[in-house]
Amino acid sequence: MSETMVSVIDIANKWNKRKQSIFKIIKKLKIETIKENSSIGRGQAIAYVTSDDEERIDEYLSKANVEISDDCPQTNFDLKGVFYLIQLEPVHDPGRFKVGFATSIEERIRKHKCSAPLLKLIKTWPSKLLWEKTAIDCITNDCEKIHTEVFRTESFSCVIEKCDSFFELMPKINGL
Repeated sequence: MSETMVSVIDIANKWNKRKQSIFKIIKKLKIETIKENSSIGRGQAIAYVTSDDEERIDEYLSKANVEISDDCPQTNFDLKGVFYLIQLEPVHDPGRFKVGFATSIEERIRKHKCSAPLLKLIKTWPSKLLWEKTAIDCITNDCEKIHTEVFRTESFSCVIEKCDSFFELMPKINGL
């Protein structure tokens, strides 16, 4: 199996969540974990998910904007980062692209390169997590949806123009 595996502990640490919270999301999304005994420590089993399933978890956490706790949800609308535009197969399928929000574009690119090694980061725009869904809806309005946040267009330059126009209208973000 050549698919990259990610531990549930790493996902929890990345999102600053308890691993039990991530397991609740895994159950809700009907994701199966793979358990392996750790060679470090007492040989406890560590749960892993595929990188594709990690993306589903990340998307769920991004879209929900909710910190899962036992009593009350806490919103995270002001999370700042970048909105990115990636061309997945610049040579073989130049109209196929991915858009989304990331707090660390370097980490996001590294993860996407596992499944799309030829990808090309076209551009980023300072953004808030809250803007992501609206930006995607506006930018991809006339595009073919292939998968979650993956689209195809006849005119890639129009997609770039839509991104530029959308973020030109949005308030400027301090510190980015």
